[in-house]
Amino acid sequence: QVQLVESGGGSVQAGGSLRLSCAASGYTNSYNVAYMGWFRQAPGKEREGVAAIDRDGRTRYADSVKGRFSISRDRREDTLYLQMNSLKPEETAMYYCAWRDVGAAIWAGYLAAQSYNYWGQGTQVTVSS
Repeated sequence: QVQLVESGGGSVQAGGSLRLSCAASGYTNSYNVAYMGWFRQAPGKEREGVAAIDRDGRTRYADSVKGRFSISRDRREDTLYLQMNSLKPEETAMYYCAWRDVGAAIWAGYLAAQSYNYWGQGTQVTVSS
């Protein structure tokens, strides 16, 4: 059973930066992961994909964050990162780390929540104007 634990959230002013981390554990083979991703969900809104990375390091980003956010993965430390720059107030949300197994059945796209089968508990990001 994969466990994901996010950290690094907090409060920042508009234009500021934060770096989120997601520690992964409980898996026997790192090649079982097909993709890892970051999602966010604001109150009253659907969960949306922010960024994803495959096991070969290829990345995908939502159009709204391209050029400002960067996803990366440290395999030695089994940690996923999301560097967020030039943050906007409308990006205030709970940010979640997600994992897709190689054998996962549902595929709805790199940034679709349905494509991922393990989730962390989330870390809150608040951006003030």
